[in-house]
Amino acid sequence: MNGYSLTHLTDQTLLHDLKASLARDRAATATVLAHLAEVDTRRLYLPAGYPSMFAYCVHELGLCEQAAFYRIRAARTARRFPVIFTAVAEGRLHLSTVVLLAPHLTSENVDELLAAATRKTKSETEQLLAQRFPRPDVPARVRAVSVAPVPPQDTEQLSPGIVVPPPTLTFEQLSPGIVPPQPTPAIESRSTATASQHFVGQMERSISRPRLAPLAPRRFALQLTMSQELHDKLRYAQELLSHQVPSGDVAQVLERALDALIPQLEKRKFAATDRPQVQRRPTTNPRHIPSDVKRTVWKRDGGRCTFVSETGHRCPARTLLEFDHIDEVARGGQATVARMRLRCRAHNQYDAERTFGIEFMRHKREESRRTVAPAWAGRGS
Repeated sequence: MNGYSLTHLTDQTLLHDLKASLARDRAATATVLAHLAEVDTRRLYLPAGYPSMFAYCVHELGLCEQAAFYRIRAARTARRFPVIFTAVAEGRLHLSTVVLLAPHLTSENVDELLAAATRKTKSETEQLLAQRFPRPDVPARVRAVSVAPVPPQDTEQLSPGIVVPPPTLTFEQLSPGIVPPQPTPAIESRSTATASQHFVGQMERSISRPRLAPLAPRRFALQLTMSQELHDKLRYAQELLSHQVPSGDVAQVLERALDALIPQLEKRKFAATDRPQVQRRPTTNPRHIPSDVKRTVWKRDGGRCTFVSETGHRCPARTLLEFDHIDEVARGGQATVARMRLRCRAHNQYDAERTFGIEFMRHKREESRRTVAPAWAGRGS
């Protein structure tokens, strides 16, 4: 018998069991939040081979990006105000409400604000916050949008939810920044290699960032808002490429721009070059890494963090990578190919904390910030 077939239940039993199941689900959600909060506090995602709590939730626990964001944000908020665990377990608050309240909660207003938001829907909570924490009016904005017509026969042939790409726009038709509207994807396609302490802000800011959504095999839709300066640069690039790309197709212009940009970034990041030179003047700086070592290490490690967990999981991070001395410089480590490796910033700091202690490294980072801040302030003067 199918355990999920409930046709044999009476109406009264079905409704009773539904409410009981929801009660257990809410209690389980609160328990999950408590576990996530403790795992996050102990940073157990690092020894597991992930650069952030977000990456751990998505790739290790199998949560979707949005579910991971909501649960991590709610868990961190409940960690600050434990009364939230009970409120979630009892069904007085749901995750959306907790996430909406999180930026506004303080030790002074937490009890009153949670009481005011009890059993409110998401829209009702938004209205509550608008009353308690009013924001300035948004500026009036008019934006021209060019919508390319879709052939009726193509629309009829496609199943619901399939986006029909508009016909190719000619150079004269295309104005950079005036983009045929595309459905907003549920979640931005991004690498999850950022450090956990920055992930919440990045997720919240993602609504104003370019969106990537797969349309078909090897085909993606990109939507973004550009400044006037970027608009003018793109238009100028189209004009310069008018012989090679008569249509002014933005995708082709962007690809050519990246083809020119990537070698520059590779040269700056790991000294990539077609004509390597032998270093003539040895430096006395123990932290200096020769260019040939950078090139070899980057290629050997595949441009990816090399941290591997005890279970054999290798960190997937490809951003915020740093060249790391296997033997600490403070203990005489040498910048050779055999004794260098790539590490993401999170795992680089994690290794340092395991070696020198968390408090020592925290003190060093604070000391570094105090040193760097005046220097950056001086550049702006």
